[in-house]
Amino acid sequence: MIEAKVTRRALLRAFAATAVTAAPVMANAAGLLRGAGDIRRLRMYNGRAGESLDMIYWIEGEYIQPALDEINHFMRDWRNGRVHRIDPRAVDIMTASHNLLDTSEPFTLLSGFRSAETNAMLRRQSSGVARNSLHMRGEAADLRLSSRTVTQIFNAARACNAGGVGRYSRSNFVHMDCGDVRAWGS
Repeated sequence: MIEAKVTRRALLRAFAATAVTAAPVMANAAGLLRGAGDIRRLRMYNGRAGESLDMIYWIEGEYIQPALDEINHFMRDWRNGRVHRIDPRAVDIMTASHNLLDTSEPFTLLSGFRSAETNAMLRRQSSGVARNSLHMRGEAADLRLSSRTVTQIFNAARACNAGGVGRYSRSNFVHMDCGDVRAWGS
């Protein structure tokens, strides 16, 4: 007879892998997250897909691959269903920013991964879409919160000092990415 040994880590991983609800690092961001304890948790809502995500994706110094896979699916290109790997550094920046905002409201995801076709279509409609957008590499997200202003979200993301942050006040969202540290917008 083989005796199974269940560890605390195995139990936490099993819990984290089931923590998603779906309907039909950069050093600085990681540093801000260190004070969050032994877990990192991402909370988002995607109105276009009608899905919610409340996912523990990091426990005791390790990313949980099934959780990252679920985040990849959640942040897919909703226009064509294509899934792409989301850079964990971008997830850490979103999580650190959210923690700084001290709210339980999930981020509303407007855009995560974008296929080249979607990005080209958006470029035809708006001059504000980059030709080589980090969205196409799974390194960016456009987010909003109804309980916080664009400026508050922008300032929280900038405080992470861990990537690009764009303020789009007229469209009511903030862009966060894990590229070079920079900021733009009004």
